[in-house]
Amino acid sequence: MSNNSNTNSLKQLALQKFKKNFWGVFSLCFIVFVGLVSVFAYAFAPDNSQAANQMHLSIHSKQPGFKVQMLTIPSQVKNNQNGFNKVFFGKINTDTEIPISSYNIEDHLLNYTEYASDGLKGVEKTIDLNAFPNQSAKDFIEEKTFVFGTDKYGRDLLSRVLVGARISFFIGFVAVFISLIIGVFMGSVAGYFGGKVDAFIMWIINVTWSIPTLLLVIAITLALGKGFWQVFIAVGLTMWVEVARVVRGQIISAKEMQYVTAARALGFDDFRIITKHILPNIMAPVIVISAANFAAAILIESGLSFLGIGAQPPMASWGAMIKDHYNYIILGKPYLAIIPGLCIMSLVMAFMLIGNALRDALDVKS
Repeated sequence: MSNNSNTNSLKQLALQKFKKNFWGVFSLCFIVFVGLVSVFAYAFAPDNSQAANQMHLSIHSKQPGFKVQMLTIPSQVKNNQNGFNKVFFGKINTDTEIPISSYNIEDHLLNYTEYASDGLKGVEKTIDLNAFPNQSAKDFIEEKTFVFGTDKYGRDLLSRVLVGARISFFIGFVAVFISLIIGVFMGSVAGYFGGKVDAFIMWIINVTWSIPTLLLVIAITLALGKGFWQVFIAVGLTMWVEVARVVRGQIISAKEMQYVTAARALGFDDFRIITKHILPNIMAPVIVISAANFAAAILIESGLSFLGIGAQPPMASWGAMIKDHYNYIILGKPYLAIIPGLCIMSLVMAFMLIGNALRDALDVKS
């Protein structure tokens, strides 16, 4: 009973210390905000088509705040997509969207001029409105504002940034989850049993450690194939080493403690001693490393997307957006690469700050 209350009081003390850390709390709020945005990206995005991939080449690389009249011609194809699918995976857009510079209506005919940049005159076309008896011409035309401007394919940059948050955020979760499962298991076995088992696991750890992370991820990605889940697994499989080393070191010191000796004397098996008695007492440094690994996973995924072996087009990814537009930095439109770069930087920094805050809060010596 006293041990339980002691544990609770330590948790409360750590929570109080964390609450006093302004940057830790701020980072946590920011991470929760990014998490909500990534889950409900399509609900917030102005372009809610799948992967925010609505292209309009006539309005490519436009500056932030660009406005244009958009003509939407309804499709005759029936779309049976349900609401849940639309919110979480984007709308299957069968309508035709055309940026226009001017239009006029004469005798149920909509005459419009397609948008053309650089002072050119667009193509003039006509639509017979009798084909859409229940709708007026005004229903087809609306003014669209591109808050962050458009990318080199004429897609809404804000929508791409919001949907791209999903990959960066979830790769952190999946990679850390995989690294924790493998790392805690390998570290626990090596630290608790020692001897030849420890020597063998340490050999695996050292071999994995000696291979550059990016090289290992590239090898795993090429073996599993390019794609969304393959990158998640590849990044997770490269991050367990650090967790395993920390868990091993903590268990080696913890297994000599009196509570472990007492558990052995009571006849508890090794599995119970490790999972119920040792691991709960050594999780503080593992939590701190997980926060750092979260940040590292986001950076590795961005690097892979930049190299073209991360999430594949048309899927939005911050790293891929930088890859597509880094040459625009010298072409006078640096924001196309800087905006996703700042997103990566802010999310990575938030995880590093929360890692520091957790380390300070969980440090029993201070």
